[in-house]
Amino acid sequence: MSLADPTSDTTPFFSDDAEGEGSSDKDEGPSPQQQQQEEDSPSGLSKTRAFLTVGVLCYINLLNYMDRFTVAGVLPDIEHFFSISDGKSGLLQTVFICSYMLLAPLFGYLGDRYNRKMIMCFGIAFWSIITLASSFIAKDYFWALLLTRGLVGVGEASYSTIAPTIIADLFVKEKRTNMLSIFYFAIPVGSGLGYIVGSAVNDRAKDWHWALRVTPALGVVAVFLLVCVVKEPKRGAIEARPEHTLHRTSWLADMKALCQNKSFILSTFGFTAVAFVTGSLALWAPAFLFRAAVFTGEKVPCVKEPCDTSDSLYFGVITCISGVLGVSMGVGISQYLRKRTPRADPLVCAAGLLLAAPFLYLSIIFAQKSTIATYFFIFLGETFLSMNWAIVADILLYVVVPTRRSTAEAFQIVLSHLLGDAGSPYLIGVVSDSLKQADSYMWEFRSLQLSLLLCSFVAVGGGAFFLATALFIEKDRHRAENYIPSGVH
Repeated sequence: MSLADPTSDTTPFFSDDAEGEGSSDKDEGPSPQQQQQEEDSPSGLSKTRAFLTVGVLCYINLLNYMDRFTVAGVLPDIEHFFSISDGKSGLLQTVFICSYMLLAPLFGYLGDRYNRKMIMCFGIAFWSIITLASSFIAKDYFWALLLTRGLVGVGEASYSTIAPTIIADLFVKEKRTNMLSIFYFAIPVGSGLGYIVGSAVNDRAKDWHWALRVTPALGVVAVFLLVCVVKEPKRGAIEARPEHTLHRTSWLADMKALCQNKSFILSTFGFTAVAFVTGSLALWAPAFLFRAAVFTGEKVPCVKEPCDTSDSLYFGVITCISGVLGVSMGVGISQYLRKRTPRADPLVCAAGLLLAAPFLYLSIIFAQKSTIATYFFIFLGETFLSMNWAIVADILLYVVVPTRRSTAEAFQIVLSHLLGDAGSPYLIGVVSDSLKQADSYMWEFRSLQLSLLLCSFVAVGGGAFFLATALFIEKDRHRAENYIPSGVH
């Protein structure tokens, strides 16, 4: 089977003109029945292969977020090991997000033009090697840990900008929304598992370094599955608009079109608020809960490793459950309301953020009085916050034409992280340090408590952006569905 065969693993890595073209080669390949099924499917993949592809992508997405938040799960140990302040601790997440954010446009550009499967294989292999290397850093080299966390962003950027566009080329309408909801289940579940695995491995090994050695091994499995299972679909074919009829435009033309797309821009700003809040909570919530327990006398301070990481374990469980519930609620409510209004998606996103804000506020305030109430309000806040994940991705896919989707994903990643979780963990840490009036356990708790209150107000702002998106969503969706290129660039 030649590289140009539509039933093969799509285009060569350094070519973009073979996708969707036939071949006369008769090398060994799939059985005649499988070949016929794939030829009958507009995407070039059978239903079985399409579902397997989504399954592999979900596994990698789960692994992606699991690795991202393993560090947060053992943050008290890292702070003690390197003897660093809250501001420096926040940099661990910030350097990762900055690297991830800056490289997303590059991989978005490549993803719209070259073999997406090969790009993802490279990125995941690179990310696994760097994560493993970060687990061998000695205590005098905190800068090296920052460097490796930054390099991890290279691998994750190669995956996150591309994977949703592959799902978009496999399914349409309600089935696409369902597949995206499954894909985005991996965000809260993977995040929660990061806290859980980090805490459990740290407790078992009595060394936080071992927590960073779990995901690299699973990354090897991910690369194997990508190579053996995933086949790239034809771009846009499932929507009866093959990419060769749309014509690829220049990057500048793509960016100009995206900036004129009001629904895309406003929903991206709304998603930026989600990123700000989740980024802040992801890094600081377990540490805040631990400090609250020390403040109330329920736990003793961490004076030697390993620190008590039970709060990371509990927060991880809450994140998993609330995430699955929130994503399911968001998709279910959205699908129900779509029958009544075409503006359902942005309205559900707005409701999620506006409902999350007061519960997050209460969880922070109640931390000094009741641990049970704090966890309860965190659960409710995270549940409503998670209603956004799959819906925001679906909005992007139906208001942007297929040949610009990877670029749009990259643009959304850059903007949402630049103004969201690239700076929010560091900002929360710096504000906490500035509010600290004495070097005491009480002020370690109080200062972080006051700085985290900012998250509730940002959530309200995000809800306002989604309400504004609802004003333009019908027009922009209609324009994307009926897009006719003005010419070939």
